[in-house]
Amino acid sequence: MVASLCRGVAYDYPEPRKCALGGRAKLARTSTRAKVSLPARTRHRPGSTGKGDRVLMQRLETLIIGGGQAGLTMSHRLSQRGCPHLVLERGRIAERWRSERWHGLRFQFPNWSVKLPDFPFPHSDADEFATSAEIVDFLEGYAAHVKCPVRCGTGVTALRRDDSGEAYLALTSAGSIAARNVVIATGPYQRPLVPDLLENPDLAQLHANAYKAPEQLPTGAVLIVGSGASGAQIAEELVRAGRKVYLSVGRHKRMPRRYRGHDLIWWLTEMGLDQTPVERRGADTTLPLITGAYGGHTIDFRAFAKQGISLLGRLQGGRGSTLEFADDLGQSLAYGDAAYHAFLDGVDAHIKQKGMELALEPAARMGLPDPPCLTAPIRQLDIRRAQLGSLIWATGYTFDFSWIDLPVLNVKGYPRHERGVAPLPGLYFLGLPWLTKMNSSFLSGVGDDAAQLANHIETAMRTSP
Repeated sequence: MVASLCRGVAYDYPEPRKCALGGRAKLARTSTRAKVSLPARTRHRPGSTGKGDRVLMQRLETLIIGGGQAGLTMSHRLSQRGCPHLVLERGRIAERWRSERWHGLRFQFPNWSVKLPDFPFPHSDADEFATSAEIVDFLEGYAAHVKCPVRCGTGVTALRRDDSGEAYLALTSAGSIAARNVVIATGPYQRPLVPDLLENPDLAQLHANAYKAPEQLPTGAVLIVGSGASGAQIAEELVRAGRKVYLSVGRHKRMPRRYRGHDLIWWLTEMGLDQTPVERRGADTTLPLITGAYGGHTIDFRAFAKQGISLLGRLQGGRGSTLEFADDLGQSLAYGDAAYHAFLDGVDAHIKQKGMELALEPAARMGLPDPPCLTAPIRQLDIRRAQLGSLIWATGYTFDFSWIDLPVLNVKGYPRHERGVAPLPGLYFLGLPWLTKMNSSFLSGVGDDAAQLANHIETAMRTSP
């Protein structure tokens, strides 16, 4: 057996066997110290003198970059087809879930809906919402279950064509790897977005990916900029911890957590919305706003205000100790309300069309009165008078594929692909939002995309000379 070590846990997988495509699989043979001994030749490390600086050149059929849900699922799908491969992970399995999530986070999907191919999420309460630690355990368990050949602690610093032009060359801290196929499965949450709006040394600032718990922050009030899933959950956590919280709200599409007896995720499946193809996505890329915190509930920012959270418009900038906000809070809430009611209308129409016998829920359409922070918006906030101690940027992420030295990125640095297949032979992307359909980046949806890419790789390898 071959073992790969991640966080001190050994994952065993079978020795290389006859591949369904013909020939012997060239899997990485890894010792308990995770050092690879593959058919190799000596190469000089880029930029070195070559004196006493020798590394192994490994040759693979398929390399998967990323050891999160997408990379592990891709490994599973290739193993099912007998296709040899290796997974590289820069840190540990599910690294972002470990190091870039706060302690109190709750997953947005109910336990019953969390699954990967042939591996449902173990739980004691189907309608509860998992912690980040439970998701880490789940992904580790999946890696062991599918016997994933993963090597942790090996980040890819560059990806380019090799000298022959017949394979891709991945440069890593442990040497170079040549592969005929490469699947980039690094996920959508790569580089935190922090707007260049403020420069104030008196205000501690951090992105949501660095936030861990209320006690981590300096004393004083907290301003959260961004009202997506992270911003909303963190705001609730902080106000429950006794902090004064200001929340800068942008345009959003809030959804009901539950409606007429079923969870939102159940309705997405029942109505086929989770299978909406990318071609029908539309121009509005705003993500649905839901939460699994505190048992899971529908987000209504008017209810946040009732808890004591001061709502603000979009942060526009600052002058000295004064922060300035746009007069658009009412518009943002109206946009969220419209999305919410449109979804309720869609569910009601579906129930009527299908003849489903489900009780009406008129309370779901009852709104709270507008709070004072909406009727008399706060346009300026003095940091000292408000006793602000910290600012959390819950402003999302963007891609960072700067390490890819290949003509597969557009002018914005976004990957060019057709349903995950890049315009260069043997190069693929997986785990991106709306790769092929709405649920492409869901835990429950990545398996379908991985299967399609695995089929593409299998066919290409079978027909290649």
